This record gives sequence, C-alpha cells and structure tokens, in this order.
Amino acid sequence: MELIHTVAWMRQVAAEARRGDCPLGLVPTMGALHEGHFSLVREAKRQCSPVVVSIFVNPKQFGPSEDFQKYPRTLDADRAALENLGVDYTFAPAPEQIYPSGFRTAVSVEGLSDKLEGRSRPGHFRGVTTVVLKLFEIVQPRFAFFGRKDAQQVRIIRQMTGDLALDTEIAVCPIVREPDGLALSSRNAYLSAGDRRAATVLYRSLDALRREISAGDRDVVHLVATVRKIIEAEPGVALDYAEIVDADTLEPVMALRKTCCALLAARVGNTRLIDNALIEPAGESFIVTL
Repeated sequence: MELIHTVAWMRQVAAEARRGDCPLGLVPTMGALHEGHFSLVREAKRQCSPVVVSIFVNPKQFGPSEDFQKYPRTLDADRAALENLGVDYTFAPAPEQIYPSGFRTAVSVEGLSDKLEGRSRPGHFRGVTTVVLKLFEIVQPRFAFFGRKDAQQVRIIRQMTGDLALDTEIAVCPIVREPDGLALSSRNAYLSAGDRRAATVLYRSLDALRREISAGDRDVVHLVATVRKIIEAEPGVALDYAEIVDADTLEPVMALRKTCCALLAARVGNTRLIDNALIEPAGESFIVTL
C-alpha cells in the first residue's frame, strides 16, 4: 500500500489508475478507523480496483467549541489496518495541502444543510461538502463509499454530486453496530464506561420505534414522543433532536406514507452522538432498518 501526502502525487496516481479497466473507488474518512470504516473498504474492494482511502481531519467541519484539537488521530494504526485489508493507496494530506494559503472557496447545498445537524452545528455541512468536492476533484473516483449512519450527510453529498454533474456515484453502506446496538463511531472512544452503557439508549429508542411501526402505528407525533421519552429517561443523556423526516427533502412529516428517516442526536456525558433508522414502505406495511 502506498501512503500519499500531497495533492499533486495523489492526482498523478489517480490519473494513472483511471486508465485501467476497473473503476477507481474512494472511501473518505477522518481516520480513527473502526469496523464501520472497514465495512466501507471491503465493499469498495468488492466493486473497485484500485481503492483509495483518504484520511483527513477536516477543520472546516468543526465549530469553534467542538472537538477538532482532541479528535483522535491514529495514522499509524489506520495505515496498518488498511494495508491488511488490501487497500491500494492511503491519501493523508496535511491541512495546507487541502486548504493552501489564500483558500477562499466554500460549497453549500441550500435547503438541506441548515436543518437537523446543520441547525445544531452551523457551518458543519459547508465544511463537509467543500472537502468532499475537493477530494472528488483530486481523486476523481467512479464510486465513493459512505455509511448510512451519517444519513443527512449522505443526502447532501448526493444532492451536490447531482447538481454539479460529477462523474462519481455515491454508494451507501449499512450502519455497523456493536452487539448491544450502539452505532460505531470514532467518537465512541470518548465515552466513559458509564457513558458507554447509557449510549445504548439511542439504539433502544429506535428499536422501540421499529416495534411500534411494526404494530401498525403511523402517527409520527406519537412515534417521536416514544423516542424522546426513552432517551430523556436515561440519566446523563441530553437529547438534541429527534425527528422523522422525508428521506428526500429532510422536512418533517406528520404521517408515514413514503420513505422517511428517523434522525436523532444526543449528548452522552460530554460526547455528542447521532443515529438513525430508515423507514421504507413495503406494500401496506413499512420496513424499518436500523
């Protein structure tokens, strides 16, 4: 596996790789890799050759009071894990490679970026779309792989990709969970033992939502109230938001009729976590995927 630190070298390697018969795949990450990332890598390797994994802790998607400085940086361990998985190239640029002196451009997807996570973290998605577009332009992958845990992010990146007619297809992979249901996240490393136990309330609330929908409940107000009640009863957990929204517009819905997402965010101790469930119509019923 080749470790690449500069934009110029990554461009050259990617250009040579695209001359082959197989599609080039990209897995964008911020490092501190875990099984969720590795599932994306394995899917990328199944569909593509070569595979590039980017590792870049993007300062532009962190707010002034967020955890940019303490965000885990584990390049040596990440590199060893990716080599074991058979990744062809790891792109780990320094910030000045991505944002050189005088950098002034930002990419914003209007109407999708200012709600939910965007409401709680102003400017977050502008930072995400800016760096993702730059990575796409540098690597020019045929496929890029993202996890469904960041459901709003995936929706926004798909909108950006379509609006700008980019020649990259967005592949969305399932959420990977611990045996007790907690969605894997690099930020889980911040949780104390007590916080770790409390954090399962996110999954438990979504599982209760799934059971109520399976029993025939279609009243979104009641479904959201169920989620909120379970989370708010857990000591040490502060709910930020819990909403059921249209999967396309991200606007709140009042009743289940078409594909929706249940999205939630909460602070567990000092750590902010997100989770979601996909709600899809299937005949007269709905399938809920956690």
